[in-house]
Amino acid sequence: MVSAEKLNLLGLSRAKLKALFTEHGEKPFRADQVMKWIHQRGITDIDAMTDISKNLRELLKEHSEIRLPKIIEDFASTDGSHKWIIEVESGSKVEMVFIPESGRGTLCVSSQAGCTLDCTFCATGKQGFNSNLTAAEIVGQLWWANKHLGGYDDKLERPVSNVVMMGMGEPLLNFDNVMDAVDIMKDDCAFGLSKRKVTISTSGVVPAIDKMKDYTDASLAVSLHAPNDELRSQLMPINKKYPIAELLRSVKDYMASLSDKRVPVIEYTLIKGVNDHRQHARDLAKLLESLPCKINLIPFNPFSLSDYEVPSGSSVSNFRQILQKAGYTVTVRTTRADDIGAACGQLVGDVADQTQRSDRHKKRAESKSGKVFDKTDNLAVMADRV
Repeated sequence: MVSAEKLNLLGLSRAKLKALFTEHGEKPFRADQVMKWIHQRGITDIDAMTDISKNLRELLKEHSEIRLPKIIEDFASTDGSHKWIIEVESGSKVEMVFIPESGRGTLCVSSQAGCTLDCTFCATGKQGFNSNLTAAEIVGQLWWANKHLGGYDDKLERPVSNVVMMGMGEPLLNFDNVMDAVDIMKDDCAFGLSKRKVTISTSGVVPAIDKMKDYTDASLAVSLHAPNDELRSQLMPINKKYPIAELLRSVKDYMASLSDKRVPVIEYTLIKGVNDHRQHARDLAKLLESLPCKINLIPFNPFSLSDYEVPSGSSVSNFRQILQKAGYTVTVRTTRADDIGAACGQLVGDVADQTQRSDRHKKRAESKSGKVFDKTDNLAVMADRV
């Protein structure tokens, strides 16, 4: 059994690795070497790091380790997507999803076991909350995706070209660990991803967005989902604390801090009869007129503890056309990996809930439907959705 007191090199940014080597009287460039071994070559055995002296390898083994989260299951979708369930140190199981597309491969990464925010259209929130993931557990998801998809084979290109913090949890409520993980993902000695290809998605934690500009230049996506405060507060309780005007001000400030002309992506889940009317589209166009942005429309993906319904194709089309006529670039997210319960909003894992929220939601759903829900709904493919 490895001592829990040892540093996990997997989650250390280059700055922290340099500080570690300096502390032990070693040259800072050793940090570059170690990062390349771990993240570019997929090596987790310190003894295999052959350009580092034996004495230094022994020192590293004495004080540190390379500890990965454990892969529990791998679900493959008929469309080529993958969902992995990983076990983190808290004992909870979280999910990550890889979505291959023409010219790119996107990995949807989780940042928390569960989520504290309880947005009504998201399966993760129904599981309650257990813990923040460490930087190593976040980066470990990218490491494992590369490993499983052949990214550490010298003959193959890296399969993951884009990372989105859109899995389980609210990334900005795990600020320090997410910032360290993003640093590693973008580092040229690690995964070398472009700042444009690492996206942090937030439900609107305004103080953390304000803080981001001092820590990162990653791309930003904002979960909006409603064109006014009344409706957004019903869908997303966080809006009661940070209303839309405050959120948009914060987003504008962050985008202004970047050195290029990137714009944020506004995420909008369309729910039948709730926020998908033509007037909602017109109100959204008016709301965002002072914020250069792209809009991503996401037809609601059903899951077992929700009675929301998928919007009609005509509703989605009308909503998109109204926004496009107002001058916005609009995409409609195609549902992917639905057959393995890995579409947007469906990630549930198996969270050791500290909030008792999951029990409340299950009891409420059982009283409505007469169906009994248990943990097998979380880990298996969700083939029997309400």
